[in-house]
Amino acid sequence: MPKASLELKGSSFTLSVLHINTSNLDSIAKELDLKLAQAPQFFIGAPLVLNLSALGDGPLDLSALQSLLVSRQLVIVGVTATSATLSEQAKAIGLATVKAGKSAPTPAPPQAEPTPKTTRILRQNVRSGQQIYVKNGDLIIIGAVGNGAEVIADGSIHIYGALRGKAMAGANGDNEAVIISTCLEPELISIAGHYWLTENLQKHGVAAKSGCVRLEGDSLTVESLPI
Repeated sequence: MPKASLELKGSSFTLSVLHINTSNLDSIAKELDLKLAQAPQFFIGAPLVLNLSALGDGPLDLSALQSLLVSRQLVIVGVTATSATLSEQAKAIGLATVKAGKSAPTPAPPQAEPTPKTTRILRQNVRSGQQIYVKNGDLIIIGAVGNGAEVIADGSIHIYGALRGKAMAGANGDNEAVIISTCLEPELISIAGHYWLTENLQKHGVAAKSGCVRLEGDSLTVESLPI
């Protein structure tokens, strides 16, 4: 029997949510350009959902907002927490309306075997321009991650040295992933799509100190290490 040309299956994907807190497009453009200058590779090409809850029933030219974001190479796949008026605008320009919350995952077939988790140990410095990615596993680095370098893992990231570049754990949506470093001075740090820039860590008073970054609800938190 020939295989069907297409199949509809349940699945789940990690999407970053961009909260829009004003209808002032000039203000949005200014702040967005600043964030893109700080961490362009984190945003460009990433699928985003726009959360419009802060706007209520207020006016917003959603088509103009979409054009603004697309001009910055952002990929807008849908909107969430919208009013009826904004939902109609979204429908008119081809954006999906995404319901908040998590749906139950589609159960795997009984014969399916879980993919074994791996751990990669790297005994070297990661220099500017280098990118290290560990699929379905943890990354342990005995060395430093320099400015302009990127380390990414579907699991957790442990860095026994200075972190001055970008570190992204839980890249496949693992909310339990953590990032540990003996010297936290990152350009960007992210867990399951939730990110902080350097100034966020400085506000928590842990810049240049050892710490463990983890996800607590929808927000990142950092704990100092007793070393």
